[in-house]
Amino acid sequence: MLEEKIYTVDLEIAPSHRREILDFINENYLLPKREIFTSIFIRGNEENYKLIFKAQEPSNTGIVDAEIIPTDPLKLILRPEDNVSSDFITVIKEDIFFLVQLFEDNIRHSTLFFAWIEGEEVIPEQAPTARGKFSDRLFSSNLILLYVIFFMINITIFILLDIVFAIAAVIIFQLIIVLFSDKIYLIQNKWRITSQNPRVHILEYQLPINEFQEFQKKFGKNTVTQMKQKIYNKTLAVGKQPTCQLGEEIMESYGFQCNPQSRLEKVIDVYDIVIRASKAFDLPVPKIVISNTMIPNAAATGPSPKRGLVLITTGLLVQLEEDEILSVLGHEMGHLQGRDPLILFSIISGEFILRFTLFYPLVIINPIIYIIVVFAAIFFIAKFFETRADLLSAMKIGQPEILADALRKIGYTRLQMERVSKVRFPGWLSFDTHPPIYFRVERLESMKTTPQVKHPLLQSIKDVFSGFRRSFG
Repeated sequence: MLEEKIYTVDLEIAPSHRREILDFINENYLLPKREIFTSIFIRGNEENYKLIFKAQEPSNTGIVDAEIIPTDPLKLILRPEDNVSSDFITVIKEDIFFLVQLFEDNIRHSTLFFAWIEGEEVIPEQAPTARGKFSDRLFSSNLILLYVIFFMINITIFILLDIVFAIAAVIIFQLIIVLFSDKIYLIQNKWRITSQNPRVHILEYQLPINEFQEFQKKFGKNTVTQMKQKIYNKTLAVGKQPTCQLGEEIMESYGFQCNPQSRLEKVIDVYDIVIRASKAFDLPVPKIVISNTMIPNAAATGPSPKRGLVLITTGLLVQLEEDEILSVLGHEMGHLQGRDPLILFSIISGEFILRFTLFYPLVIINPIIYIIVVFAAIFFIAKFFETRADLLSAMKIGQPEILADALRKIGYTRLQMERVSKVRFPGWLSFDTHPPIYFRVERLESMKTTPQVKHPLLQSIKDVFSGFRRSFG
């Protein structure tokens, strides 16, 4: 036997689901692969469950004794024989991580979320609205809606104006959008984080699916908002901490029973985390807005670091630990420090001018091919800046492995698809400003210490081309 290996995975599930996650892993991973996994047992009691099994590597006779203990964090303990390869250990570790994220995602579909900010209006949790989705895509890193909208406006302006005036009008319009992007974000989102109102308070009730459906049938959106308001009035409004116990009392007043073992509570000092990220980059503290949606996301915008703005969703705060949130915000600070919104504007505007001057003969020959090629080129160039933002976070915040963990949690489904795909290069050519997640995670995990890079953008460009070249196998 080699030395015991212990891996951990953060759990965002209530105590009532600790046994269920073991059943989930057993039924969806171990039992379907009985040629690999044997001697499967779930042992213990309500205080100390564990899943025990043996794994045999397909390519040889090496055996791994394994245990999964659903504490927080979940522990995966592996005791491999000498002839077991490190690749097999990695596969088991990655598969268990994926299954934990999948289980948590399933639980979130039947979870009641209640989030508040001190001194702010009580608003319901919701999926992103059409307007919110438009705003996020317009001003985060995804340029495709920006490009499409500008393209349609361009056509209208060219119909109405002379070509010279039309080109000038389009560029001015684009510049105005970028210069006021922080103001538009403030209008789009109701919650502000300030030094006076620094914290986000979250209660979760992770219900069985039947109880969740019963709750949805019995209570509408307005009733849930009333519950939130009553909890707020009895706690934050009078300087007290919201608790699950008080939440249950108010829910019971509406005739709904809730199991205390199904609850979680969390308080995140978002302002403090943003200050720490700002200090690490020696930047002014940006404006901070919270979007009360359970989709995990963060974005940065603004024409300059002095007028920077970061958006954070409550979904990101629910899924990530504080050190992971800090690293993600380091990525966003990297965008602000690099003035990436203005750079992307310059690239789009530069292409627009070239389209009607130097490249105009190509546009006339085949406008569709031209647009496809330009799209691919712009999105590929944008990957340089996303890669640089990862590197800057690793350099300034100093925890590249934590940012890797955050990316794995947020993008676990895409990461899993990239893992099993035999063809990787299409991910580099897609209309997405971000490089493939497997590349970002592997790059960050390879940084064993805080990197010291003299020219982060040049290094990131090299890394992108290297990753793209390796994707051809």
